[in-house]
Amino acid sequence: MKRLMGRDKKKFIVVCMCVIWAIINVGCGNPDNGQQVNMEGMRIAIVSSPSGVDDGGFNKNIYDGILAFIADNPECSITPVKEASGDVASAVQAVADIVADYDVIVCCGFQFAGIAELAKENPQVSFILVDCYPVDASGEVVVDNIYAMLFKEQESGFCAGMAAALETKTGKVAVVNGIAYPSNVNYQYGFMSGVVYANEHYGTNAEIVELPSYAGVDANGIHVGGNYVGSFSDEATGKAVGQALIEKGCDVIFVVAGASGNGVFTAAKEAGDVFCIGGDVDQFDDGASGSRNIILTSGLKVMDQNVEKQLRLIKEGTFRGENALLGADTDSTGYVKAKGRHQLSEDTIAKIEEAFAKVKSGQVVPATVSSE
Repeated sequence: MKRLMGRDKKKFIVVCMCVIWAIINVGCGNPDNGQQVNMEGMRIAIVSSPSGVDDGGFNKNIYDGILAFIADNPECSITPVKEASGDVASAVQAVADIVADYDVIVCCGFQFAGIAELAKENPQVSFILVDCYPVDASGEVVVDNIYAMLFKEQESGFCAGMAAALETKTGKVAVVNGIAYPSNVNYQYGFMSGVVYANEHYGTNAEIVELPSYAGVDANGIHVGGNYVGSFSDEATGKAVGQALIEKGCDVIFVVAGASGNGVFTAAKEAGDVFCIGGDVDQFDDGASGSRNIILTSGLKVMDQNVEKQLRLIKEGTFRGENALLGADTDSTGYVKAKGRHQLSEDTIAKIEEAFAKVKSGQVVPATVSSE
């Protein structure tokens, strides 16, 4: 399996380039150009992906980071804005529609990369992007009032893949994703890397199961395989994918599909002898099913703490634009191993810890989108 830790910047640029210039001249108004953020009573908006801030995963974790900030700064306010389409142009337009009304706008997802020009035109507003870097007509850019964070999802996926390979009883495992955005594909490739690593180093013999009818195609038309629901908010299809994988013999399924993943959880609960690995956040509470719990562990992407940190910097007046890539070295990736929040054996945890230490040091490099 190819090994690269860098990001393919072109993938971000191509998807958004077609809409950037349509947004540049939006009449969003900017009478206070150059005004500083209202530090004492910041008006914060979170513009979410289609599954909304109550999706129990990606959006909610970002939202929780904002709520944690507000708990310490009650004079500040938060307004959730749900962009229901997931379309790139609509996502940027949704931000343009509200830019005059807020001091800080937090954008959740790959589809918001095209806000660079909008941010430049509104320097009085601070932007936090999660899961994308800003782009303009020249390509990827660093903008003074945008802190953009990407994560090394492949690292968390690697842990999930190892857990699946080490804990499976049937020898068949799978990963289910929402849409083939780079972040989701990184989870998939990292999972595959983890399974391969466990097979090669710890004597497992796990098979990764893929359903051709649900194979993913990314924004550039590249077939990435895997099992993709095609949405982050389609529980019915998520359940159908889960059932199909279970019928193929899978007894451990890594789920990174937003609200669609709830359907996979339902399929696992109904099967009775299947475990899932949660994605993005600790999903142990979502796994409750009578006297048992279907969540084996969860692959983590620590967005809440990083978003909260940037909000604190904005209030302190030390916020600065940056395109950051966050991973194990900043405790921003990993998996759940806290007592009472997982069902991994001590032996499995020991082996994952041994391998993950090599990931942190760079000795082991899980595959990423950039490996293509």
